[in-house]
Amino acid sequence: MSAIAYLNFDGVAEQAIGFYSEALQATEVKKVHFKDFPQDPNYPLPERELNMIMECSIEFAGGKIMMSDLLPSMKGMTGELTKGKNVWISLVYEDKQKMERYFNHLSIDGHVIMPLSNTPWSSCFGMLVDRFGVCWKFNSDADMFLDKVLSNTNGK
Repeated sequence: MSAIAYLNFDGVAEQAIGFYSEALQATEVKKVHFKDFPQDPNYPLPERELNMIMECSIEFAGGKIMMSDLLPSMKGMTGELTKGKNVWISLVYEDKQKMERYFNHLSIDGHVIMPLSNTPWSSCFGMLVDRFGVCWKFNSDADMFLDKVLSNTNGK
C-alpha cells in the first residue's frame, strides 16, 4: 500500500507538473487530461475542463506525488479550492476490503464527498474529508489507470 501526497490545483496543474518535475528531477511523469478519457455524452465537459489534468503522477528519488485539476463543475461537491489547503492524502492499495475499512473509519464524524464505488477509472474509488479537515482519496487502480489511458493515447 502507498500513502501518497495528492495535490489539487485550480486549472494550473499542467504548470505545476512542469515545475515539480524539474524541481524534483523526476524520473517518470505520467499525466492524463480529461479529454484523454471517454466522456459521458449526457454530461459533456466544457472545452476548458477537457484540457485540464485528470490525473498525474511524478516519480522522483524513490518517491511519488500525484496531482490533478479540480474541475469548476465539481466544486459544488468538493467546495472551492483554497491555496495552501490543496493537499490530499491518496491511499493506493489493491485490497478493497482494507480500503473499505480505512474509508469507513476515516469517515466517522467526517464528510464523504464520494462513497467508495466502481468507476470507469478505478474498481474502488472514493473521497472524504475526515473530522480534522484532512482530505483523503482512495484509488485501488491509480497506476493501472494512468498506464492504460497513456497507452491508448500514445497509440493514436
